[in-house]
Amino acid sequence: MSHPNSTSPKTFASQADLEVKKVSFDQLSPHAYAYTAEGDPNTGIVIGDDAVMVIDTQATPVMAQDVIRRIREVTDKPIKYVLLSHYHAVRVLGASAYRAEGCEQIIASQDTYDLIVERGEQDKASEIGRFPRLFNAVESVPPGLTWPTLTFTGKMTLWLGTLEVQILQLGRGHTKGDTVVWLPQDRVLFSGDLVEFDATPYAGDAYFQDWPATLDRLAALNPAKLVPGRGAALQTPEQVQAGLNGTRAFVSELYESVKAGAAAGLDLNAVYRETYARLAERYGHWVIFAHCMPFDVTRAFDEASGHADPRIWTAERDVAMWKALEGV
Repeated sequence: MSHPNSTSPKTFASQADLEVKKVSFDQLSPHAYAYTAEGDPNTGIVIGDDAVMVIDTQATPVMAQDVIRRIREVTDKPIKYVLLSHYHAVRVLGASAYRAEGCEQIIASQDTYDLIVERGEQDKASEIGRFPRLFNAVESVPPGLTWPTLTFTGKMTLWLGTLEVQILQLGRGHTKGDTVVWLPQDRVLFSGDLVEFDATPYAGDAYFQDWPATLDRLAALNPAKLVPGRGAALQTPEQVQAGLNGTRAFVSELYESVKAGAAAGLDLNAVYRETYARLAERYGHWVIFAHCMPFDVTRAFDEASGHADPRIWTAERDVAMWKALEGV
């Protein structure tokens, strides 16, 4: 594992990440499926009596076609709804692929819509630069941004025939617009990036002080199964608890370390080195740990220093931050 103090600098972000991941398509209940890929961004699928909902679209229309192919292996019902768990480009830019499948509405929280207005273009350029492999066939993404056609605040309920689908905004964490999908009849929760499993939470746009309480609200639903934003589908209550606990512990430990360093008057570089070393032993084996840590610590340092809301990441800011912290 490369360390911030190592003599050989790390390649910027995930540009060295070229390994293709194995996809799994798991049925969790009569209505719920999980499309996962060894720590790459997940997609959730809800199949109701008369329609399908897709939760997070993949990063490009070409990548979304693989999701659609697997959906078509189990149902021919129209994909009427696309739900965006948050605004990040890697989650939303595949949305255009679903138009031909009958998509009628792209749903997001109003906070997510506002973030797209505020920083969607910059985030798109930033993410494509960070994750070349995750934007396979990026040329297939149509010009412009993915815009929700239906927004909500707090809670919205859809009925797919007799299946109740609750769309909930339970608090800030990964972003201020985080949205989960809850199937109360099946007790299946789709958490987006509020929960990760054996994958490092990206927290460059996070609200560290809010995130643990938001996870408590997810836990209060008492899900039997959970599809995280990254990592394998959690298929027992024990696995669900492990996913919630692991994410809460990482977020809490990172922020406590950064807050202590900032309070002691240390600069960002020193705080980064200390926090990286402190967390690497327990979490260093998690997917994209080395990639996420500079972004996570930078945001945590901002929050601990009084910047309540995340600053906008641009491709230029990404590289400047990486050079400052990794010496590249």
